Amino acid sequence: MTTELRVLRTSEWDVWFEAVELAFGGVAESAEEREFDRAVTEPARSVGVWDDDQCVGTASAFSFRLSVPGGALVPAAGVSLVSVATTHRRRGVLTSMMRRQLDDVREWGESIALLTASEPAIYGRFGYGAATQQLSAEIDTARVRLAVPAGTDDVRLRFATPADARDACEAVYARNVPGRPGMLARRPHWERMPLLDPESDREGASPLRCVLAERAGDVVGYARFQFKPEWKWAGSDGTVVLRDLEALDPAAYAALWRFLFDVDLTSKIRMRNRPVDDPWQHLVSDIRRCDVRLRDSLYVRLVEVGAALEARAYQAPVDVVLEVADAFCPWNEGRWRLTGDAKGGASCKRTDEAADLALSVRELGAAYLGGVGLASLAAAGRVRELRPGALGEASVAFGARVAPWLPHGF
Repeated sequence: MTTELRVLRTSEWDVWFEAVELAFGGVAESAEEREFDRAVTEPARSVGVWDDDQCVGTASAFSFRLSVPGGALVPAAGVSLVSVATTHRRRGVLTSMMRRQLDDVREWGESIALLTASEPAIYGRFGYGAATQQLSAEIDTARVRLAVPAGTDDVRLRFATPADARDACEAVYARNVPGRPGMLARRPHWERMPLLDPESDREGASPLRCVLAERAGDVVGYARFQFKPEWKWAGSDGTVVLRDLEALDPAAYAALWRFLFDVDLTSKIRMRNRPVDDPWQHLVSDIRRCDVRLRDSLYVRLVEVGAALEARAYQAPVDVVLEVADAFCPWNEGRWRLTGDAKGGASCKRTDEAADLALSVRELGAAYLGGVGLASLAAAGRVRELRPGALGEASVAFGARVAPWLPHGF
């Protein structure tokens, strides 16, 4: 078998994307979703593997800016649309695309690569570590009560058409991005993603709805949701399906949640992707009746260890020498001295000094956004302490004020 790996040509997009759809079950997207995917695909940052005129492998890398601890927005490659045709498995197609892609990311000057994994077992061997989690829950609003802070009654709520309210919602979202690691600054076209609402995905729920929270005429928060009706012998048992919610202060946040609790003809709020430290958990009367669950979300790969570690701030002063293993990107292998603090201005340079901690680039990626503790990884045997006390110092320094969170896939 002879295959060719090459950068995607714009004229090949339809064939290339059909290969993606086939690999993910063969169900065609709606016209709305397909038009969005075409708009956000960057052909120069996408590759395909071809066997004659058949596309048998695909991968793309969106040009994102990622929020990191300290609030900086760091250029990052959002790896997505990765597929290999079932007919061409175990022939090195995926490895060749990962090799080409990481070489390209380095050449583009981006120190971090990101992805969400359809199958978590695949990407660890390429140096990606699970860095964030997402919280899902189903709140029994018939039994759970909400305690709101002072000022909640001063927030005005009003319905708005999602499309008409898009710019106002995006302004709120943009203000929140630097405050939470893992969030993505929206690039052109990506503001359309939260509004995608194909009827085939609603599962009996209503079209997307939007409520704005206002104070003194300014939008200070929003919630986008759907209403899924259900009737039982005893009466209504509908569900509020929360898509996304952002607010600029506790009162606006609480006002939006109180609204969701009070939607007529419903007895549940269902959410799929919220931060693990989402504050509503401290407002509810009975967390046990909220059916909280966690799962992996964003995977992080440090493409340039030194530049990536210099880009973020640290919770406490840190001065540690890291012995990094990285067989897939050998330019990262070796010892790096990291110094930094909460004010920023970190430095991470090569050194010949004795190592304090030994770990692979996968563990560095997992810990990078502050959601996975180095001490926890050490307890699993994934990080080795070589200087007594170094693990505790580094674990505190690598932490984050709030849990990292990816608000949407890509």
